[in-house]
Amino acid sequence: MNVAPTWRKPVAGVALLAAAALTASCTSGNAATRTPGAPDDPTASVSPQAPTITITPAEGAAKVDPAKKIVVTASGGTLDEVSAESGGKAVQGSFNADKTKWVSTGTLRVSSAYTVSAKSGVTTASSKFKTLKPERELAVADVTPAAAGETVGVGAPIIVTFNQPVEQKAAVERALQIKADKPVTGAWRWINDTVVIYRTAKYWPAHQKVRFNAMLNGVKAGKGLYGVKNSTATLKIGAQMISKVDVKKHMMYVYKDGKKIQTMRISAGMATTREYTTTNGVHLTMERGNPVRMISPGRKKGDPGYYDVMIGHAVRISSSGEYVHAKDNVWAQGRSNVSHGCINARPDQAKWFYDHFQRGDVVVISGTTRELEWNNGWGFWQLPFKQWKKGSALYKKS
Repeated sequence: MNVAPTWRKPVAGVALLAAAALTASCTSGNAATRTPGAPDDPTASVSPQAPTITITPAEGAAKVDPAKKIVVTASGGTLDEVSAESGGKAVQGSFNADKTKWVSTGTLRVSSAYTVSAKSGVTTASSKFKTLKPERELAVADVTPAAAGETVGVGAPIIVTFNQPVEQKAAVERALQIKADKPVTGAWRWINDTVVIYRTAKYWPAHQKVRFNAMLNGVKAGKGLYGVKNSTATLKIGAQMISKVDVKKHMMYVYKDGKKIQTMRISAGMATTREYTTTNGVHLTMERGNPVRMISPGRKKGDPGYYDVMIGHAVRISSSGEYVHAKDNVWAQGRSNVSHGCINARPDQAKWFYDHFQRGDVVVISGTTRELEWNNGWGFWQLPFKQWKKGSALYKKS
């Protein structure tokens, strides 16, 4: 007699339960069958978190260093808008590549209130702060040559004098801008803590305007010393006037824009002493007078070689007393050198030179044994440009 084993039925029941469980599992995993966002839906979407905006300097900050940048950042989003202003004047700035950061350019102004606003998606933020008041104020005291309406020569330097000694020269130098209609390479050179001079590598191209800007407001120049005012000046470069003096041949030739326009017989320094020797090299015309009082240096009345005379139509070309000027020693002009170091010319030709010169015109003298020192007057062209720019606070050795 065959009897079915009793252990087979429970197995069938277990199989049915397992199938039912498997079916239920597959149904609950089908996202398409459940409305997103249902309370019991593990795949429900979550609203994105609002972006966070950070602004520095922070709201209410005071005595902020003008050298600091305004920085605006967005976390969890991108910056849609950023604006910053002071006194109705917008502050310039730029975004990074993914527009999560904005940074101001340049320096802030001293003793000023700033307002910054930013937006990222639904988030907005703002900050109001104030910059510090300097303990000491730096400003431009003088720019030479920059007289109103003056036309200068192609060799003209730009000499800037400050009202305070500058300690952080590189920072100040970065704030000095030269913008020429016909740009050429140039560099600054510090003469001392209050004077810096700009010279081009080659002469300025003639017939143009050159603009000097000192963007000093907010620039830190030393301990407690900040620039408080921007300054500007415009130089008008005139014709290229170059005079060539041959001391040995006792002649002077004047060229305008490359064309010879005047030939002058001259008498130069007698060269009996160093003092009476005309200096070799590239001179620049500096100033003029009619007349100019000339007194022998280091001598008093009664001493040999003493003189005290009034000289007409005199154009200065060095600080050591050299001029191109009128003199009635026509007998020596073109023949011999009998002066105390100046360039003597016939009175009518000296007047012509006086009437036609521009400050910064070039006078090249050759044929003597004494070299013009680079810091004798405006003898700046006596230094090779490579050496000149070593006086810049920004110069770096290659």
